[in-house]
Amino acid sequence: MKKYLSMLLVTLGVALTTYAQESAKQVFESPKLQTEIGTHKLVAILPFTVSIKYKKPPKNFSAEANRDQEKSMSKSIQSSMYTFLLRKGESYSVEFQDVEKSNILLKKAGMLDKMDEFTKDEISKVLGVDAVIGGTFESEQTRSDGAAIATTILFGSMGGKTGSGTSVLTLNNGKDGELLWRFFKTMDDNIFSSTDDLVERMMRKISRNFPYMN
Repeated sequence: MKKYLSMLLVTLGVALTTYAQESAKQVFESPKLQTEIGTHKLVAILPFTVSIKYKKPPKNFSAEANRDQEKSMSKSIQSSMYTFLLRKGESYSVEFQDVEKSNILLKKAGMLDKMDEFTKDEISKVLGVDAVIGGTFESEQTRSDGAAIATTILFGSMGGKTGSGTSVLTLNNGKDGELLWRFFKTMDDNIFSSTDDLVERMMRKISRNFPYMN
């Protein structure tokens, strides 16, 4: 009985911690937001800026492989975001540019791998869009996959947490690059998460706050 009670308390503690972290969010809206988005028809989604860090680097850690993973995840989140928005297209007042087209145009302009060297209005001009959605995802891994798997077996999926992450989603006006909207969210990062899961969870939290909702 005591063993069962201890496991229950640990599980409850994990759940409460998860809820607290998942509830941490901040939303910024420019006073110009509603006026400006009323003029928008086509919006591009940019590759995200991704940072993957480790509280204690795993064995055989490779900085180069880590950078490759960040770069891959950057475009994977971009693609997942586009898929999510397309799937619910009837809910939005604008259309979203195909991300493959966006990336090809950015590559031709020499912008794709150095986005931080250009302003959002410069990027919007190259893409021919009225606004751009961008963002960052920062993840800090605190546990090994093996430890997470063991905990998951004991306590279920709530125990699969291997780290924490922060997601930031931004909307910048195309004509002047001005920040119109910003969403900040802290999220758990577990071994079963994919970029589709990440975007799904993030967009569920945004829901009513997303600027282009009809």
